[in-house]
Amino acid sequence: MTIDTETELYKIDDKLYPCSTSITMDFVGGKWKMVILYYLRNGKKRYNELRKLMPMVTERTLSLQLKQLEEDGLINRVVFTTKPPLKVEYSLTKFGETLVPLLHAVADWGRNLATERAEVVKIKMK
Repeated sequence: MTIDTETELYKIDDKLYPCSTSITMDFVGGKWKMVILYYLRNGKKRYNELRKLMPMVTERTLSLQLKQLEEDGLINRVVFTTKPPLKVEYSLTKFGETLVPLLHAVADWGRNLATERAEVVKIKMK
């Protein structure tokens, strides 16, 4: 006896997803993507500005996450080559801006948890 079942999946750009949550996590999952998007929600930032805002992320990880966010259409990368030194700015695309309410909700949840459980520590920046 065999039981035939049919499963509905979402397909975006040749990727299959079992549910809408998995779609969202594919775009913003990982330790740093949401943080990057959160810092870009209020406007353009240069690479070094993002590094200073996120001192715990490695340069390689930040570069990879920025590249993935750009490939997914969530951020713009603009390179200015008119005069040295090379200047690169990142900003949210219109598509990326659709995540702002989610970014605020996640930040609010974290802020509430921090109020209840976190200890504030200060670190010296180089």
